[in-house]
Amino acid sequence: MAEMGSKGVTAGKIASNVQKKLTRAQEKVLQKLGKADETKDEQFEQCVQNFNKQLNEGTRLQKDLRTYLASVKAMHEASRKLNECLQEVYEPDWPGRDEANKIAENNDLLWMDYHQKLVDQALLTMDTYLGQFPDIKSRIAKRGRKLVDYDSARHHYESLQTAKKKDEVKIAKPVSLLEKAAPQWCQGKLQAHLVAQTNLLRNQAEEELIKAQKVFEEMNVDLQEELPSLWNSRVGFYVNTFQSIAGLEENFHKEMSKLNQNLHDVLVGLEKQHGSNTFTVKAQPRKKTKLFSRLRRKKNSDNAPAKGNKSPSPPPDSSPAATPEIRVNHDPEPASVATPGAVLPKSPSQNSLPAVVVETFPAAVNGTVEGGNGTVRLDLPPGFMFKVQAQHDYTATDTDELQLKAGDVVLVIPFQNPEEQDEGWLMGVKESDWNQHKDLDKCRGVFPENFTERVQ
Repeated sequence: MAEMGSKGVTAGKIASNVQKKLTRAQEKVLQKLGKADETKDEQFEQCVQNFNKQLNEGTRLQKDLRTYLASVKAMHEASRKLNECLQEVYEPDWPGRDEANKIAENNDLLWMDYHQKLVDQALLTMDTYLGQFPDIKSRIAKRGRKLVDYDSARHHYESLQTAKKKDEVKIAKPVSLLEKAAPQWCQGKLQAHLVAQTNLLRNQAEEELIKAQKVFEEMNVDLQEELPSLWNSRVGFYVNTFQSIAGLEENFHKEMSKLNQNLHDVLVGLEKQHGSNTFTVKAQPRKKTKLFSRLRRKKNSDNAPAKGNKSPSPPPDSSPAATPEIRVNHDPEPASVATPGAVLPKSPSQNSLPAVVVETFPAAVNGTVEGGNGTVRLDLPPGFMFKVQAQHDYTATDTDELQLKAGDVVLVIPFQNPEEQDEGWLMGVKESDWNQHKDLDKCRGVFPENFTERVQ
């Protein structure tokens, strides 16, 4: 019997819920069609908009914070592997090995501590902050359903009140008909029964209205108080969250800076003990043999004018000295390249050489372009392209190479024969030598490009 009773209660609940859903759906349709008015609360609707905005902002902040923590974890792993590599290459007999290992351990602990504090002071606080939104969101949705119930009950009661007179007319008609068919003593009872039934419907409708109104207003009052308070709390939460992150990051970098300084000091001690084995920058090897380069330069010098002859002066309407196009890492700026198509004039001693299509490079260093025809100032070597500055000392290993000191400025010019250019090497003349001699045959030479840096 108990089981049958519980089944009956369950079935009754299901039927009641289904009826509520049908009634709400019907009410919403009538409201959308404009056949039933809807209770509006603009102040509450604004609170709901703020709530949704606050929820979206908090969700995004939580997502970005998790991404930040994942990045910290990835950096921790990368730092750990780098320190492991240092420990492996740091040989046992080198000074400072124990200190380097201790620094690596502290580095790992510092990363772990930083990540854990971010979780405790930022992520968990973030999760707690967002934890209150699902319940409030559910209550907002429930309030909306109770508002529909209230509107439906109100409309039902109002319709009964409006139809009261019509119902009295409907009741009177069957009574007049019954007067002919029923005995006299029955007619009064039938009329009383119909009146009582109508009053009962109105009373039930009124009770449902009062009940629906009470439930709605209780939920509405609570949310009207909570939503503005929650909205205002966002400012303090954002301030605390970002202050915590900024403070943790600041302390982390301070401690990491100390560890890095300690590691630097250890490595300085290692360098002092093994100073003779200090790594130095080396020039890229020249692929061509010295003998091959000398023979080719000799062949070119045999076909060239006599040494005493200086470079021919530039024609008045063309560039000072057309130079073959070459490709180097220090490519000139596009704005400084003249129109391609100039052709090297043939001299009597160069009849055996074909004409070469070249580009001219107007000077944009220590001078200005004299005109649109590509002429440049005469205090620069013919074919000048750009300047570089030596970043390291370079000791020449052949007579055709420039001896460089850090800080020397070199004027880069093209090779007389592009086939002589080795990869990673440039042709040039030191600016100090050119200003003193103005003679490329005495001053020019090749030098490794990776020892220099372009300045203009």
